[in-house]
Parts: sequence; structure tokens; C-alpha cells
Amino acid sequence: MIAFSLGFAWLNSSQRVTLRLGVVTLYGVPLTAVAFASVIAGMVVMLVAGIRSDLEVRKVLRARLAEEDREERERMIDTSQQDLFPTEHD
Repeated sequence: MIAFSLGFAWLNSSQRVTLRLGVVTLYGVPLTAVAFASVIAGMVVMLVAGIRSDLEVRKVLRARLAEEDREERERMIDTSQQDLFPTEHD
């Protein structure tokens, strides 16, 4: 992947493009800078989307774990147990 990126940058180092960003128009921007910036922007978008998705999954798992813990505690109560070392209050 690095070799591909270096080859792309070397082969297109003299290419210039015009960027029309709605309000602003930029002339003579290097093609490699546009490609690099678009890769970085895509990574940031995926990071933000991934964090949101991860937080939702964690919330669901946390609720499921709490429910399972509550059910396990209800099933595992043993009323016949006695303390080995009773306290003075008993």
C-alpha cells in the first residue's frame, strides 16, 4: 500500500487541479494533496461513525450484562447457608 501511494505521488507530482468547494475556488492544488486530504477525511469520518456505533453496542452489552447478573443473583440465593464465623451480634 505504501509503495502504491509513493508511486501515485511520484507519477502525479506535476498534476494540478482546481477545487470548487462551494464558496471558495482553489486553483493549482496538487493532485497528491487532494488525494491525501481525501484519505484523511475518510478516516476521520469512519472514526466518528465507528465511535458512535461502538458506544451503542457497549450500551446494549452493559444492559445485557446487568440483566444477566440480576437473573444469576436471583437463581443462586441459598437460604440454607450458615456463617462459619458468626459475628457477636448473632
